Amino acid sequence: MGLLSNRVERSEIRPGDHIYTWRAVYAYSHHGIYVGGSKVVHFTRKKEAEGSDSSNSTSSLLLEPSSECPTFPDCGFQLPDSGVVLTCLDCFLRNGSLYCFEYGVPSAVFLAKLRGGTCTIAQSDPSEVVVHRAMYLLQNGFGNYDIFENNCEDFALYCKTGLLPVEEPGIGTSGQASSAIGVPLAALLSTPLKLFAAGPLGMATVTAGMYCAGRYITDIGVRKDVAKIEVENLSSHLGRRLIEDEGSVNARSEKPKTLLPMKRKRER
Repeated sequence: MGLLSNRVERSEIRPGDHIYTWRAVYAYSHHGIYVGGSKVVHFTRKKEAEGSDSSNSTSSLLLEPSSECPTFPDCGFQLPDSGVVLTCLDCFLRNGSLYCFEYGVPSAVFLAKLRGGTCTIAQSDPSEVVVHRAMYLLQNGFGNYDIFENNCEDFALYCKTGLLPVEEPGIGTSGQASSAIGVPLAALLSTPLKLFAAGPLGMATVTAGMYCAGRYITDIGVRKDVAKIEVENLSSHLGRRLIEDEGSVNARSEKPKTLLPMKRKRER
């Protein structure tokens, strides 16, 4: 794999590798864990949600084709209430090119790859552990799909590292999601500084610098709000986060009660 591209050949990937392919003319990438035998475990929306929300075009693009695979009878295996799915490599790629996500990259290399969702500073666990996590989640699920907090890249990153946010979630571990938020945010925050920049080149340099800094501090390899969660304990962890999310939503929806001062009885 080179500095500018993580593209690989099929003969180069091994079980436990975090692979991805670009969709919609490089607009976003779809991620999964290669488990061997030309099979990939990856994360999409739940089976029951397919076709139920036509307005969510991004999520619908992540769904697998409804036609049966002519090569593997078990391709497309997915439990009814789970978004984790097993497909063959061909169906995962959908005629796209194959790329391999990099782990344990130096900070300089991480910053040089301006596109998020291609590498991380975090170290990967052994391949047998990675495959075990992926196959376990195929049978037990990975919670509800969310494009910013719990997407296909978050799934693959967890399988590779066992790391998940333990504090109040606002964004997941996905570098792709961080980049999507970081581009407009960097431009917004750097606007006052552009007044002191020398022309368009200076403006671009300031924005790019803030964008790279934002990508770096949100990388799973340097974040302080993540911890190792055993896959066997993941369901309780996800359930606790779901309860906390619902509690915070309910708290925000409740209107504060106005306390009226009590009138003191007139003394006779």
